[in-house]
Amino acid sequence: MRFNKNKEFKIMQITDIQEIPNVSPDTINLLEAAVEAENPDLVVYTGDQIKGYGVTYKGKGKELENAVAKTIKTLLEPVIKRNIPYAVTFGNHDRQVGISNKDQFDKIYKVIGNCVGEQAHGIDGGGTCNIPIKSSDGTDKDVFNLYLFDSGTDAKGGGYEPFDTRIIDWYKSTRDALKEKNGDYVPSIVFQHIPMCEYYNVLKQVNKHEKGAIRAFRAHKNEYYKLGDTCGKDDVLLEPPSIPNENTGEFDAISEQGDVLAMFVGHDHKNSFVGRYKNVDLGFTQSSGFNVYGNRCKRGVRMIVLNEDEPNTYKTYTRTYDELVGTKVSRPVFDYISSIAPETVDAAIPMITKAVGVIAAIVAVIVILAKLL
Repeated sequence: MRFNKNKEFKIMQITDIQEIPNVSPDTINLLEAAVEAENPDLVVYTGDQIKGYGVTYKGKGKELENAVAKTIKTLLEPVIKRNIPYAVTFGNHDRQVGISNKDQFDKIYKVIGNCVGEQAHGIDGGGTCNIPIKSSDGTDKDVFNLYLFDSGTDAKGGGYEPFDTRIIDWYKSTRDALKEKNGDYVPSIVFQHIPMCEYYNVLKQVNKHEKGAIRAFRAHKNEYYKLGDTCGKDDVLLEPPSIPNENTGEFDAISEQGDVLAMFVGHDHKNSFVGRYKNVDLGFTQSSGFNVYGNRCKRGVRMIVLNEDEPNTYKTYTRTYDELVGTKVSRPVFDYISSIAPETVDAAIPMITKAVGVIAAIVAVIVILAKLL
């Protein structure tokens, strides 16, 4: 990867496509329009490319691998046919299909081609790597660096696994090796799927009755949040960040030397914001797939633009379905229902409890009336 002759490098982040074998035409229309409009130098897929849970992918062995590969190839087509390089990491749902991240990385993505980034030495699986972006003058100088981390999957008993401390150690050694090679720490951005615990530090806790307050769960059970003061006026928070059950120190590591300017994640499909905590920007990117819940026509992608002459800064913005394609979708009823459905089991429980309470109250009234009449 190298800055172009205009000393610019443009990255597109695509996350939470979560597609099934019968890929939504709306998903493809969004991806096609976004890639055509922006013509990025690199596309970064940050996990949950496929809906690995459920019964949408059938069969075993080679039959299953072929079905998954066919879906992934369809999703990559807007990028592949334009000969744009891409990098990939994984979310909590990819491996649930029954094919490991390592096998998906080695046997599908690498075979399809145009996939950049080699799996980190000593780290299991796939989806953890660093991608240096070199100077436009043709030299070997690393002007910028991208990290992709595999942030893990669901934890037993609910919630999400702690972030792998081996990746933290690998990051530190890679960061230091880049400094030794280039004479100073190399400005970097991190991409991963699941947000860190510190994402709550760019939000502000509010009263549950405040308009727009979002209820949180698990570590932040019965707390309510809105976007904090460092977020933008057009940013969106529609569901609580789903963080790991345990903090293993990832933020402390990436913030300690000032090399990491920002982190961008997915995972919580309706959120799209960038806030600042200490010396790191923490960004969420909304989902882009139409076969899973999302923020309707505000599904989209994120752009990150780097400037070789100012490597310690970057520009970011999103491109959404409504501005690129329009407001009509192929399954409007499904789209609406999925947009109002509970996003997680944690979110569903209070809704179910409330519904049961309402039903019980109605039954009690009927019983009382029956006795009185």
